[in-house]
Amino acid sequence: MKKSSLHHPVVNQRRAYFECRYGQLHVRTAFPSTGGFDELTPLICLHESPRSSAAFGEFLPAMAVDRSVYACDTPGYGESDAPSAAPSVADYAAAIGDFLDGLRLREADVVGAGTGAAMAVELALARPQGVRRLVLVAPPTGLGGARVALTPPPSEDGAHLTFAWRQSRAQRGAGEPLDHFAAGFAEELRHGSRGIWGAAASLAWPAQERLALVRQQALVLRTEGMEGALDACAWLPRAVQEDVQAPAAGLFDLSADAVATRVRAFLDR
Repeated sequence: MKKSSLHHPVVNQRRAYFECRYGQLHVRTAFPSTGGFDELTPLICLHESPRSSAAFGEFLPAMAVDRSVYACDTPGYGESDAPSAAPSVADYAAAIGDFLDGLRLREADVVGAGTGAAMAVELALARPQGVRRLVLVAPPTGLGGARVALTPPPSEDGAHLTFAWRQSRAQRGAGEPLDHFAAGFAEELRHGSRGIWGAAASLAWPAQERLALVRQQALVLRTEGMEGALDACAWLPRAVQEDVQAPAAGLFDLSADAVATRVRAFLDR
C-alpha cells in the first residue's frame, strides 16, 4: 500500500511542547492557512502503544484543511516525558486533559487507536462537556487472551533486537510495508522497559464497563483483522461502525486520505 499522492491545500505544521502532570508533552499540530480562525471543532489524535504521534504523519494535513489538529505523544512515548511509575489508562487520559486545559480548549473531538482509543474513552468520561465525538480504531476489549509482550534485556550479540523485531512484526501483521514498519520499530526501541506500560494499562482497563458509560457519539472503524471492533461497538450506547479495507497497522499514515474522508463525514454531520 502506498501513501496517498492526492494534493491537499497548504496547511501549517508545527511541533511544540506543553506542560502536563508528568512533565512536558510533545505535540505535532497542523492547522489551516487561514490564520487559525477556523470554525470547526479541534481534533485530538492519540496513538497506539508503543508508537508515537508520528503515526498520524499524513492524517494531520489531510484533516487540517478546515480545523486545528493535535497529535500528542502520550507520556513516556515519542518525545514526551515519562511518568515515574506505570500509569493507568485514566492517568494517561488525565495528562491529555492537562494539555487541553493548557490550550484552553473548551471542546474537542478525539481520535484514538489501540491504547489511544482507551485513553480517548477515559477523556470523554472525565470531560463529558469537553469531548464532543469519538473515533476509535482497535479499542482494547479484553478479549482474545492478549498479553503484554516482554522484550529480553540487551545482549552482546544483539539477539534481543531480532526477538523484538519478530515479536512486533507478528503483532502488527504483514500488511504494513517493511520500510514503514522499520521506522516505527526504531521508535519502539527507545522506550526501554517502560515501553510495555501502555499495553499493560490497556489490558488492565475494564473495557466493557467503561465503554458502556460513554454518552458521546462514536465512530468505530473496523479494519482488516480487527475482530474486537464489533464488541466495542455493541458496548457503546451511541456508536456506528464502518469497515475500512486496510490493516490497522499504519492506518492513519498509509491510508490517510481514505480515513480522513470517513472521519470528516462523521465529525461534520
